[in-house]
Amino acid sequence: MAEDQSIFIGASRKPDDSYLEPETLLLRYGNRHGLVTGATGTGKTVTLQILAEGFSKQGVPVFCADIKGDLSGIAMKGEPGKALTDRAKTIRLDPYETEQFPVIFWDLFGVEGHPIRTTISEMGPLLLSRLMDLSEAQEGVMNIAFKIADEDGLLLLDMKDLQALLANIADRADEISAKYGNVTKASVGAIQRSLLILDQQGGSHFFGEPALKITDLMRTAKDGRGAINVLAADKLMMNPRLYATFLLWLLSELFEELPEIGDPDKPKLVFFFDEAHLLFDDAPKIVIDRVEQVVRLIRSKGVGVYFVTQNPLDVPETVLAQLGNRVQHALRAYSPREQKAVKAAAETFRPNPAFDCAKIITQLGVGEALVSTLAAKAVPSVVQRTLIRPPASRIGPVTPAERQKVMAKSPVAGQYDKTIDRASAFEMLQKKAAAVQPDAGSSGGSGWSLPDLGLGGGRHSGRQTVAEAAVKSVVRSVGSSLGRALVRGILGSLTRK
Repeated sequence: MAEDQSIFIGASRKPDDSYLEPETLLLRYGNRHGLVTGATGTGKTVTLQILAEGFSKQGVPVFCADIKGDLSGIAMKGEPGKALTDRAKTIRLDPYETEQFPVIFWDLFGVEGHPIRTTISEMGPLLLSRLMDLSEAQEGVMNIAFKIADEDGLLLLDMKDLQALLANIADRADEISAKYGNVTKASVGAIQRSLLILDQQGGSHFFGEPALKITDLMRTAKDGRGAINVLAADKLMMNPRLYATFLLWLLSELFEELPEIGDPDKPKLVFFFDEAHLLFDDAPKIVIDRVEQVVRLIRSKGVGVYFVTQNPLDVPETVLAQLGNRVQHALRAYSPREQKAVKAAAETFRPNPAFDCAKIITQLGVGEALVSTLAAKAVPSVVQRTLIRPPASRIGPVTPAERQKVMAKSPVAGQYDKTIDRASAFEMLQKKAAAVQPDAGSSGGSGWSLPDLGLGGGRHSGRQTVAEAAVKSVVRSVGSSLGRALVRGILGSLTRK
């Protein structure tokens, strides 16, 4: 029922209770971002699933977090039970065919998917400070630490590198304070304690090598369908701050690495941010401002960002204004805040004279939603009461055996599974501490040769092979302007005036 350049979402309900008109999302506006909201149990996960399926079938890679494990079933062929076939008939989805989709499973802990890692350098001081909930003074010390690492050619890859550097800074606190401003041992100690807590919460799994190549999230299968990258997030949700910071880091990496392409015929990647309220809860204004900037600017890179959350009030107004495609499942309206949310959701839609939007939001059944997408000339369509289409893949989780089978056939199998621990700041500082005699020798960077790999212009920043990372280490050690000017994520770079 969908046009060649659109995704079929469902069919709108008419006054006589028939479902005739298809509701679609035009691919050329898929990078204009979106919002999927609704109370628990109203069908948000299935909506996310059918959108991911639709983008994949059109050759668009997808990244999404699997909060409860239910979304993993997208890797398996669906089982068309009576309820699903009846819904397909109701909305005139003919034929209704089931299929499995090309899925790559990821997991920060490396258990239910391929590990995802980045380096401390790539994360940068701003996001690290956000992750550890540092005070302003402690964030200042973190920025000084990164500055010293650049100047001294110290490669920050994993948590022990940062811990060693901070210990060295504490020992040299008076010297460093004279050059960069006040650095107290108390502030350093507080950061070290925060690092210890982060380590105990599993944060150390995220930092190290081999680090993720963004291009591995943008693969297509042999049949032309886009890969659906599913992040196992059930354990990750035990540390919501790590989850939100990771996804924020991923957005900033996409922004920095992808070229400007304007408005493409279809997105290069679609990013679903489930439990989106975690990104904004207790976030300082500067972080919210930068998120708004990233969401606004990343569209021109061909990336669509879709926030999935229970309540539209979870998303700040400045971000909400950037979201053109909207699917609103049922909301409850018992408390004053819930009533406010219903009113706010209703006011974001282009009104439909056939019904009272605010009233309908509280009456929607499971699998029903109010849908408004960008139509011709990017104008929002009139909101329609829509019965969401049944998914083609399985509703519900995969079994452990099925997950392992998918991972074994993954295009990145073996690429990230084994940790690489090479010489970096930890080892270099240990060596300096041992070589305090006058004949300590020359710089640890001597004896290396730097091949001409055409590093000028692109942002490589220790990217993911050992050879590339070694080249960056050498560049830093010889004091190259590239090393000193290493950009650490769009959130960090935007704060520099």
